[in-house]
Amino acid sequence: MSLEASFLKLVSVMDELREKCPWDKKQTIETLRPLTIEETYELTDAISDNDWKGIKEELGDIMLHLIFYAKIGAEQQKFTLQDVLEGISEKLIRRHPHIYGDVVVNSDEDVKKNWEQIKMQEGKKSVLSGVPKSLPAVVKATRIQDKARQVGFEWEHKEDVWKKVEEEIGELHEAVAENDQEHIEEEFGDVMFSLINYARFLRIDAEGVLEKTNKKFIARFTLMEEAAASQNKTLDQMSLAEMDDLWNQIKRNRTQ
Repeated sequence: MSLEASFLKLVSVMDELREKCPWDKKQTIETLRPLTIEETYELTDAISDNDWKGIKEELGDIMLHLIFYAKIGAEQQKFTLQDVLEGISEKLIRRHPHIYGDVVVNSDEDVKKNWEQIKMQEGKKSVLSGVPKSLPAVVKATRIQDKARQVGFEWEHKEDVWKKVEEEIGELHEAVAENDQEHIEEEFGDVMFSLINYARFLRIDAEGVLEKTNKKFIARFTLMEEAAASQNKTLDQMSLAEMDDLWNQIKRNRTQ
């Protein structure tokens, strides 16, 4: 089966489900939204696990959702699937003048800057207007900083960024000493924002490495629970010192 035939088959299946399946007939863009978010996170899990079989499956689920939204859009006489496909093609051509025009670029950074400049020419009021409000905070901070970078609002050296981190940590200590909860929260947020900025300079995906740390903690904590169970105990029956000993043993065993 050709790529075109496979795509049209999915469109045809969606049409049939929308007409005949009680569940599919009831769905709206509002009811699909949380399901789409869930599918997207399932894709990110598969990517984090380097699970190519899972990636393929989750891409299919997301593709179905895209076709579903387009189907509802057509029913509401807002747009068609063809409108969606033509729209994204035209936007990609317009925003890649170094491929489809006579603009010369020397790096991927030039491409990003051109992209943001073209968006502003298209009527965007701010370089930050394209950052989705519902993005997770760490991802949003990274995107905000990256977009600000495209217009030159950026530190030159990572050492300068680290000085800013230390400055923010100092201000957090002062807020803690003052016992001002609102000020503490503000300064803690500033510390996190500056650390995310430092991560960018180290070419680190802050969200990705934090998730790796989450998984590492879960794995070690689970092993700690198993170790406690082997002693006929639960963690809440152990002292902090005992749990700390178990934690360090697990760390040593996993690094050997």
